[in-house]
Amino acid sequence: MLRTFIISALFLALGALGGWIFAFFPVPLPHMLGSMAASALAVAFLPSIITQDFKPPVHLRTPFIASIGLLIGAQVHLETLSSWQPIAIIALIVTLFTPIAHWLNYRFMQRFGGYDVPTAFFCAAPGGLIEALTLGERAGAKAAILTVQQFLRIVLVVMLIPLLMSIWVGHPVGSAAGLSQFSHAASSPLWQIVAAGAVGYALGLMLRIPAGQLTGPMIFAGLLTSTGWLPLTLPNWLIILAQIVIGTTLGLRFNGLSGAIVQRGLILALGSAAMMLALGAVLALLITSLADVSLSAAWLSLAPGGVNEMSLVALSIAADPALVTLAHVYRIALTVMIMSAWYPRLSRPLSPQA
Repeated sequence: MLRTFIISALFLALGALGGWIFAFFPVPLPHMLGSMAASALAVAFLPSIITQDFKPPVHLRTPFIASIGLLIGAQVHLETLSSWQPIAIIALIVTLFTPIAHWLNYRFMQRFGGYDVPTAFFCAAPGGLIEALTLGERAGAKAAILTVQQFLRIVLVVMLIPLLMSIWVGHPVGSAAGLSQFSHAASSPLWQIVAAGAVGYALGLMLRIPAGQLTGPMIFAGLLTSTGWLPLTLPNWLIILAQIVIGTTLGLRFNGLSGAIVQRGLILALGSAAMMLALGAVLALLITSLADVSLSAAWLSLAPGGVNEMSLVALSIAADPALVTLAHVYRIALTVMIMSAWYPRLSRPLSPQA
């Protein structure tokens, strides 16, 4: 327990240092990307006596993910809730995007990765990291390859989307953009933020919704704000700290992975991410032609990254983060349903025992 605490504090300090260094350069989301780069380099070069068998505490990210949920929910107003058309259009396009992206990815992993059916299928899932790992291992997928491919999908999208969005909007997204707007207002008392986060987290667990630690606080903060009962404003230091914790824990996932598997997986993940982002860009144009949604919000809604990280990007460029988060929650739920229903049919002809 003490060793875990000390090493976690060490990596968080290195992550904060990486975020601080990145903040001096015109890079998107510097605190998240800088901390991710610093922790990934640390696990690669620190002595194995420090990194061997180390895993950060399971719930280290939870309060900070909840704070992102509160931040998103605090921007929800009655007008947002009454605008059903954009939500319906994006849900329809996500329903189209998810199975197409999964199938294209599956064929890509088989053709260029040479993976067997279960490994290729679950590596190809455009969301639901934990569910893909759980269902994939149960189906006989190669666990190491599956872990690397799913993790690299998230990392690459997290890195590429802010860069591409920075090019699109003409300036780096991150602390100098949308997220900084919240630092100018007086923040709510810390006890109110903690209480709202705790209630929202409990709500997410009770409702058993995907990404409940994010969406529960988002829903609760949205109710508080839209009713005018208790509008919440989070301090800038908490937003930066959330980026550091999320980035550091992402980088730590490189710990214990084989260099050869990572190198091979990186090439495949680049091709896979490019293909899904291109498909998402085309469908995002379709969304903007059908509903009053900005191209940045539409594209972010279809980016196959982690819901927490994509929500941060949406916040950083003020790209309707509540709408983007809902789209990603739906994508994850849809991906899990596809994995559960599609794989048994896909594998049946190849399994003599079936």
